[in-house]
Amino acid sequence: MREDLPPDVRVTPVYDRAELVNNTVATVLTSLLEGGLLVVAVLFILLGNIRAALVVALVIPFSMLFAVLGMQRFGISGNLMSLGAIDFGLIVDGAVVIVENAVRRLADARKHAGRTLSRSEVREHVGWAAQQVTRPVAFAVTIITVVYLPVLALEGTEGKMFKPMAFTVVFALLGALILSLTAVPALATLVLSGDTREPRNVVMQATSRAYRRTLDAAMRLPAITLGISAALVVGAGLLYMRLGSEFIPQLDEGALVVQSIRLRSVSAGETIRLVTAAERALLTVPEVATVFSRSGTAEVATDPMPMSLTDAFIMLKPRREWRRGLTRDELVHEMEEKLKAVPGQAYSFSQPIQLRFAELVAGVKSDVGVKVFGDDMATLKKTAGEVAALLKDVKGAEDVSVEQVDDIPALEVRVDRQAIARVGMNVADVLQWVETTMGGKPLGQIIEGDRRFDLVATLPERLRGDVEAIRALPIATPAGGVVTLGSVADIAVVQSPAQISRESGRRRVVVQLNVRGRDLAGFVAEAQTAIKRDLKLPEGVYLTWGGQFENLQRAQSRLMLVAPMALGLIFVLLFMTFGSVRQAALIFTGVPLAVTGGVLSLWLRGLPFSISAGVGFIALSGVAVLNGVVMVSAINGLRTRGMGVLEAVREGAAIRLRPVLMTALVAALGFVPMALATGPGSTVQRPVATVVVGGIVTSTLLSLIVLPTLYARFRRRKAEEAE
Repeated sequence: MREDLPPDVRVTPVYDRAELVNNTVATVLTSLLEGGLLVVAVLFILLGNIRAALVVALVIPFSMLFAVLGMQRFGISGNLMSLGAIDFGLIVDGAVVIVENAVRRLADARKHAGRTLSRSEVREHVGWAAQQVTRPVAFAVTIITVVYLPVLALEGTEGKMFKPMAFTVVFALLGALILSLTAVPALATLVLSGDTREPRNVVMQATSRAYRRTLDAAMRLPAITLGISAALVVGAGLLYMRLGSEFIPQLDEGALVVQSIRLRSVSAGETIRLVTAAERALLTVPEVATVFSRSGTAEVATDPMPMSLTDAFIMLKPRREWRRGLTRDELVHEMEEKLKAVPGQAYSFSQPIQLRFAELVAGVKSDVGVKVFGDDMATLKKTAGEVAALLKDVKGAEDVSVEQVDDIPALEVRVDRQAIARVGMNVADVLQWVETTMGGKPLGQIIEGDRRFDLVATLPERLRGDVEAIRALPIATPAGGVVTLGSVADIAVVQSPAQISRESGRRRVVVQLNVRGRDLAGFVAEAQTAIKRDLKLPEGVYLTWGGQFENLQRAQSRLMLVAPMALGLIFVLLFMTFGSVRQAALIFTGVPLAVTGGVLSLWLRGLPFSISAGVGFIALSGVAVLNGVVMVSAINGLRTRGMGVLEAVREGAAIRLRPVLMTALVAALGFVPMALATGPGSTVQRPVATVVVGGIVTSTLLSLIVLPTLYARFRRRKAEEAE
């Protein structure tokens, strides 16, 4: 294209969204790579067997291949959301349990035999080890997989964002499950040697001794143990009420948009002067790379705007070139101070994609929009002004503005029907003449080579603004005479609304604003209280709340249906696994313990509850039961061999300590890079990762103590009832 241009003409891209896409995908891939390395490192350290760790690690690339094939089949692209929730730790959980059991069984067999096992003996012991944990592993991974299915029931914006994530995770987990039950045992029989031993692990030995002492103390004092756990759950519930809520964390696009708002009657020349002055003011900020503005409506009117509105796109330099310690909010505040030097305009800050996305989805170009409905425009304008004044006093309100409905001068032509009847004319003749003289009418075409131009007849600009000249315009009558336009029509300049917006058949005026420095739901709750207390609405006028808050309300109501579905599916699968309501309820206690950690982690990081965090809680509920399934299965196995309740609980918990810690560590560490990432797109990943990491930590620590204590208490009570 550049080769076809004249030498003195250059085409320079000023805004390319591919750069944002590439940066966000790079952030995701970096987090995945770091998470994968952490997972492999934990496998090497805790398994203490390089061959076994390699067998488990091989599940990662093949599961990802399975996920990519599923994405390709269903047309899901690799992006921030589809790849952003994959946790390599979750993927290898099933393989970890199987291989760890195989290593432990081979080490015990070799120790009892006092010699190196033959290859046939290795195959036999690995086969028995795999069969021993196949059922709990299959059901545990199935539970984690199935719990993502309710996410597919989300609708609207949140559905479009999180459905690709759910599909990708389900594909990866299905691939991991198939590999764990087939390829992993087969590889273990080939790779693990007959001289397999469990190396002396100082960390695990110390952890095991401390765990046994803690568990014994907890089982001696079950009331205190369960009371502390219940208090933590209740405390997390109270803490959740103080988190606040928002729809989805804002994606840092690396660019800003400032919308300039002027009087509706502003001229093109004045617009250019003010916009140029604003651009020069913005360019004085060191972090700004370039600024370009767009005013009015283009020939392809995909985004029609009057000359009173301008979108200025601010391209920012990379973060590494910013002043040390400068945040995005501080940068916006500095730009606001610079723009105060350009009077005659109001300003509203947003981001390019965020602005258009909010406008398309909610019809409001800001975080919150208060829609004032009614019939009389003067009343609507007055009420909207009062609403705006109240909102400005609420903490967190920024860029408060009222939709431009001010009266502007307009030329009004009213045809005098009696006058036109006397000269034999009709209304269409008069209005067609007005249209031709004021708006122009094509009379023909001018051809220059391959180009064609319309030849338009219209009045000169100086006459179109002169009411007396318009009244004196001659009009030919059907009889061949001539009359003036003023003799057959009343012509006057009147004040009329700049625009009249409608929604659901009613007139409306929108008050819009952005929220900074606090959560969205908390701001709206305070604003609604203030309006209800201080504003009396005229008869026939009512308010609705739109923007991102509208999306938040819809998504929260949907989650209220989706979350119980996920929890119900978990309980049904647990019951199918163990055939006991008590044991299913026992393992299900891991869910509230996990939610406790998720809420606490959000609070510690200062993150409000969002739909991203809600999806994280849904995913966490599936992960939380994995350790319980493995531990209860081991205890039940010892019970079937005739071991007493307390002894079986102690031994079963001790035997499964290492696989429980391993699965928890790899699952949590797989999300740690996402929780700590700071690159483009990390703000969307952060709530999901934070919830899962915090929830896994508390669920594992508490479940290792609470679950065996509850098991022993229930079984002893059942035995006493039987006696």
